Amino acid sequence: TVPSDNSVTDDYYAKLPRNNFIDELVWDKLKKYSLKPSEPVDDATYLRRVAIDLIGRTPTAEEARAFLQDPSPNKRERMVDYFLEQPEFGDHWANKWADLLRPNPYRAGIKTVMSFDNWIRRSFHENKPLDEFTYDLLTAQGGTWHNGAVTLFRDRREPEELTTVVSQLFLGIRLSCAQCHHHPSEVWGQDDFYSFAAYFAKLGRKGRGISAPISGSEEMIFTANSGSVRHPLTNEVLPPRPLFGEVPEIKENQDPREVLASWIISPQNHFFAEVNANRVWADLMGRGIVEPIDDFRESNPPSNAPLIKALGQHFREQKFDLKQYIKTIVGSYVYSLSALPNETNVGDTRNYSRHYRQRLRAEVLLDSVSELVGVPDSFAAMPDNSTAKQIWTHRVSSDFLDSFGRPDPKEDPPCERTTDTTVVQVLHMMNSRDLYARIQSGKGNSAQWAKSEMTPDQIVEEIYLTAYARYPSIEEKRLGRSLFEKEGANRQQVIEDLMWALLNTPEYLFKN
Repeated sequence: TVPSDNSVTDDYYAKLPRNNFIDELVWDKLKKYSLKPSEPVDDATYLRRVAIDLIGRTPTAEEARAFLQDPSPNKRERMVDYFLEQPEFGDHWANKWADLLRPNPYRAGIKTVMSFDNWIRRSFHENKPLDEFTYDLLTAQGGTWHNGAVTLFRDRREPEELTTVVSQLFLGIRLSCAQCHHHPSEVWGQDDFYSFAAYFAKLGRKGRGISAPISGSEEMIFTANSGSVRHPLTNEVLPPRPLFGEVPEIKENQDPREVLASWIISPQNHFFAEVNANRVWADLMGRGIVEPIDDFRESNPPSNAPLIKALGQHFREQKFDLKQYIKTIVGSYVYSLSALPNETNVGDTRNYSRHYRQRLRAEVLLDSVSELVGVPDSFAAMPDNSTAKQIWTHRVSSDFLDSFGRPDPKEDPPCERTTDTTVVQVLHMMNSRDLYARIQSGKGNSAQWAKSEMTPDQIVEEIYLTAYARYPSIEEKRLGRSLFEKEGANRQQVIEDLMWALLNTPEYLFKN
């Protein structure tokens, strides 16, 4: 970031609001570059933003109306608490981790992947601390149909594969290159890679049928009596060793994975806290302090080193309670900044002087569309009235979700989402027969509101509250009313046209 030409006085930064330590550390960075933060958003924008972030859908008209009419000064904090207790929170955040962990069911087995998805979702519905979630996953034993966590070891069958995935997800360290060579500019080499892989050398498997992954039958994961990893160049058997720090003792008959998992989540390892703090921060704030979010290395420094260190420490102090950590971030003044830039920060993409707009995730957008049209979508292999967030595999067919960037089911996890906007998305929103059929449905909101005694102004207000979580402006209300008052106007057709128009606006498709 190049310092702004506009000089800003120290007194200006001293007077900026500070809700918690996040604000202090962000203001310090903005002061360095003479960047002014954007203005804070209004209540409606905050409500829509925090609902999308916490529960993966836009607010209902009832939620929006109650919030906007609430005069109490702490209503934002109370609304955050309300969203954190909704069942949708668990599904929304489990869905993010499913992208990182859940394998292709055609390779690992349908029942196995469903069991894994259930385990992930149950963990987030219970608000299991992230260190406990990680330990349980990395030390899992038992049958793939009875303990979904063991699916990781059914899918990744070699110590080398597990090393690459575990180091990237839980340490933010990409060791894949070190498997073959020691790059001169990087810290980690082949000795580090294969010593780390040795923690997985004693994984034992016992399946039924010709091949457990192919046949889809249950497989048992256990700790074998023996197993080793050899250095590919020297053929030397390497003992298990973490990437840094003291080498923990592995007791006789102890599963080496228990020692590794304990080291990963220990206070001596700052990477675990920081990469997971960064992952959540990126979801909420639009981009990570380290980008890519799981690529921590000296040659890829954080945009705000004191902030990522403080967030990691805070997450650990919160005992890796995801809800409490999220509450800290969304309670900061920085989180409430507008996405609209000012003359000093229009080019700032790294320092959080403004909110960075994001297109809604595929499932979030589809569930929000369902809320507006009043007709739930239907998915194969899912119960009636299931939401897109609850789908247990990307193999479930949906042109909508595919168009808006859900991962390819053939990809190996971890799968990163694309937030690009494409012509396909525009055409889908404008021309989708399925979407139009749901808007026109006799069971949907358009038909129900058309048959109701609601006035045109009330209908327009309901549509705007459901779509944008705000009241229509005077001009928007006037325009909407005029459509109903046209000669020969059909009430339901007008409602359908209004819905269709709002669904295709940037205000609807993006989190502002």
